[in-house]
Amino acid sequence: MREDVELWLVRTGDPPAAAEVAVLDAAERRRAASFRRPAQAALYVSAHAALRHLLGERLGVLPADVPLRREAGGRPVVAGQAAVHFSLSHSGDLALVGLAGRPVGVDVQLVPGVTTAELCGRRLHPAERAELAARPPADRAEGFARLWARKEAYLKGLGTGLRRALNADYLGDGGPGRPGRPAGWTVLDVPCAPGHAAAVALADLPGAAVPAAA
Repeated sequence: MREDVELWLVRTGDPPAAAEVAVLDAAERRRAASFRRPAQAALYVSAHAALRHLLGERLGVLPADVPLRREAGGRPVVAGQAAVHFSLSHSGDLALVGLAGRPVGVDVQLVPGVTTAELCGRRLHPAERAELAARPPADRAEGFARLWARKEAYLKGLGTGLRRALNADYLGDGGPGRPGRPAGWTVLDVPCAPGHAAAVALADLPGAAVPAAA
């Protein structure tokens, strides 16, 4: 992976510490309060507090003063800081934060049940579906989680999220006879806790554009 990306895995306590809640803005606090499960709210608070601390250290401001906003397409950005890129994901009991000097996307996924993996897998690129079908049945859910994490990390890096068709890009394991992965991006698996899969996508150039749909 390129030298200009930094990754952090975040775990949480339950309930979240008051100091973590204190650095969140009003919208983040409302979002945290909307979770029905306390563990989900705690992870959200810890992940967003960690992001604010990391960005604040990089920008030289207090965590509560980091000016976060969303672009028209929904991508979260630091207002007025075009050279500071970040991405955040949380699932299960783990969160992943990525910071870089160019577009970056990260994703962490709790390995789903077999039925969920099969249903969601139908939306993937044909070559990805073929790879999953070739796996032993006991390995398909974990293989799906790794593939889905790469897919979401890449789409977050593009800034499209799931608005872009899931079958438009190939993020499979590669090999002879397989399509190439998207040009202009480096996409790698990230080691993480058992029962989870994670990935990071980093643009090779600062001004990476969204490719045409396949």
